Amino acid sequence: RIVITHGGPASFIMPLQIGKTPIVVPRQHQFNEHVNDHQVEFARNVAQRMGTIIPVEDINTLGDIITNYDQIVAGMGHGMSSNNAKFNEGLEKLVNELY
Repeated sequence: RIVITHGGPASFIMPLQIGKTPIVVPRQHQFNEHVNDHQVEFARNVAQRMGTIIPVEDINTLGDIITNYDQIVAGMGHGMSSNNAKFNEGLEKLVNELY
């Protein structure tokens, strides 16, 4: 039900494609997990610009985020929209205008 992944874009794009809001724990240089903090920066940017992921930089907060996942997701202003939903709305409007 809840997807938790590291901060590589390829890891969290698939959950997004199936309508999930992943918890993203980017690998950090300070823990010798990566050569720099590009995953941290990328996750921050996606969260701020798109509102589609939940970044976790402090692993000590992960338990609370999992516990409150549904409330967190409900309060997010997702920046992505579904092209299918837009198409269906437009088609419904067109059909209603015909009848």
